[in-house]
Amino acid sequence: MHPQWVLPLLLAWIVLPWLLKIQRRKWLYSGTGVLLLLAYGFLGSPLTINLGERFLARSLPPDSGQSTQAIVILGRGTELRPQRVETAIALWQAQKNQSDGKAPLIFASGTGDAIEIAEMLKAKGIPESAIDGEPCSRTTEENAQFTAALLQPRGIHRILLVTDLPHLRRSWLTFQSLGFEVIPHASPLSPDLSERRTALLVVRECLGLVTYGLLGRYEPRTVTEMPIAIAASARSRFGVRSVPADHR
Repeated sequence: MHPQWVLPLLLAWIVLPWLLKIQRRKWLYSGTGVLLLLAYGFLGSPLTINLGERFLARSLPPDSGQSTQAIVILGRGTELRPQRVETAIALWQAQKNQSDGKAPLIFASGTGDAIEIAEMLKAKGIPESAIDGEPCSRTTEENAQFTAALLQPRGIHRILLVTDLPHLRRSWLTFQSLGFEVIPHASPLSPDLSERRTALLVVRECLGLVTYGLLGRYEPRTVTEMPIAIAASARSRFGVRSVPADHR
């Protein structure tokens, strides 16, 4: 993900066999480095972004604008946080207008993101009673497990899931496997994200999508006991009130 680390390593791989005067297989070592360098260049290209996003967006159901019980925002770090917050606020306001003032809950998920997202939502005028979340999850699997552990006991099963497009399909399938009725909604990537970083993000998500499938995380299953215990303890850290009746 960080060219300033990867490129020097690949260049060293190519040059070192000659500097160290390795007699055997130096062409093989250097040639492998050249191939890896070319592959890395391809993975950071616009073609990779285009092909990868087509693959990741395949089979995603459209957001028809129907009302949901909760809008779930998945954390992705400081750089992508503002876009997620703005997207969630627009969706929340639209649902509130459509349902005569009965707005859904906004639920933020992710360590290092959930509390910050909640503060940004409050600063933008979203009432505290409409905000909840968990600040413990570190992976998409934990996002889904902890969110299910906190929301499903309250009868919340129909959610609108907000994350960036590359991450959306893996998240949608994972949340769906734990019993949620999920409407996926893509938030835009940061305009400050470089083309190379976007391409590498897409590649990472393609690998993540396949890996989660091999691990069986898209098959129907139930929340395990550990996420329930962790999520319960996280409530005090989040510092928000329980969900009022009109958010169920």
